[in-house]
Amino acid sequence: MQITTVLSSLFYFIPAGIFEIGGGYLIWLWLREDRPMTFGLPGGIILFFYGVIPTCTFGRVYAAYGGIFIVLSILCGWKVDQVKPDLYDIIGAAVALIGVLIIVYWPRPQFFYSHHNRLI
Repeated sequence: MQITTVLSSLFYFIPAGIFEIGGGYLIWLWLREDRPMTFGLPGGIILFFYGVIPTCTFGRVYAAYGGIFIVLSILCGWKVDQVKPDLYDIIGAAVALIGVLIIVYWPRPQFFYSHHNRLI
């Protein structure tokens, strides 16, 4: 696995997570905390960009993104809502990240792939 492949996927994972969590949080503030529409509208725009990011690279990677989302959600809850992760949060996040590593970066035998590098 080349370092450029890893960095490229992280380049998409991290912004996707930030956009999904940030946009959702702004909409949550608007609808649940009675904040003005000036929270909801940017939240919707940010979520739109979250929807665009997967079209750049995902596929199998889109499934693996779930693990990144789990970790970012725990960090966001810790920093924004002051909900400190406990041992089980950390273990669960580690398991999710191990799953991401397996799904995205584990080498696969070439005979499983067609000429388009897709699983047959």
